Amino acid sequence: MRVDYDVVDNKLVQTTKDDALATVFVNPDAEERTYLTETLEIDEHTLTSALDPDELPRLEFEPEHTVLIFKNPKNYSATDELLLKAMSVGVFLFKDRVVVVASEDIPSLNIARFARVKTATDFLLYLLYRSIFHFREHLKVINMISDNLQDEIKSSMDNRKLIDLFTLQKSMVYYLYAIQGNGALMDKLKSNAAKIRLSVEQLESLDDIIVENNQCFRQAEIYANILASLMDARASIVSNNLNVLMKTLNLITIFIMLPTFVVSAFSMNVDLPWNLKQQPYAFWIIMGLAFLSIVGGFIFWRHKKW
Repeated sequence: MRVDYDVVDNKLVQTTKDDALATVFVNPDAEERTYLTETLEIDEHTLTSALDPDELPRLEFEPEHTVLIFKNPKNYSATDELLLKAMSVGVFLFKDRVVVVASEDIPSLNIARFARVKTATDFLLYLLYRSIFHFREHLKVINMISDNLQDEIKSSMDNRKLIDLFTLQKSMVYYLYAIQGNGALMDKLKSNAAKIRLSVEQLESLDDIIVENNQCFRQAEIYANILASLMDARASIVSNNLNVLMKTLNLITIFIMLPTFVVSAFSMNVDLPWNLKQQPYAFWIIMGLAFLSIVGGFIFWRHKKW
């Protein structure tokens, strides 16, 4: 799918012009890939790398354009079961236009927010900034989910909660890897500012973006440490709950065993003391002794503070 954008009244809007400022290809088909490789002379390997979710963020310089591949949070689907991943986005910066290639829709491309984009480089910087913003939004969601799981694992022994925590922790690994890679890309972009012809204002914006990305990375590290602590707490809680359960089962077994022993002793096929067989209340005497054994066991249990 191809969407073109152009600047109208200092705002970026969709257009059908061939000389649009920005062109976005989402999961390009064979015809669009041919246009990218033959008309725009984009290397086939680089184009494939831009669609590869495992590709490392990088910056390359070609004779006619500059290539940037950065990470952006992938759209979440219910089938992912709390697994959040990052996708690769390829940006090909030409002299007077920019081409963006991604394997799926980019959430950061919101027309309503493109108010200050005037040049192709502005478009690139805005993509990087919106990527950081999107990562932060996902981190907030991860934090909310971890808080809910924290409340649920206090009493639950279900393995589902453990799997959910492990999945979130795995997601944090993907995000830390992606945010750190984007940070290295931004540093390299800054060191090559003259080659990309960044203006003073754009360079200041890039510095702000780098600061935002570093803060996002530290925030992701904090959440990752919290999830790791939750995993340890989960294991401790499960162990403690198991001990409490075994203690309860043992007490129930003891309280059942005591009256059973009393009744079994008086039901043996031998002569009973005190001529108990001739007593009219023999049954109630035996039941009373069984009840007293339960009371005695309970008093002993309370005395030992078990």
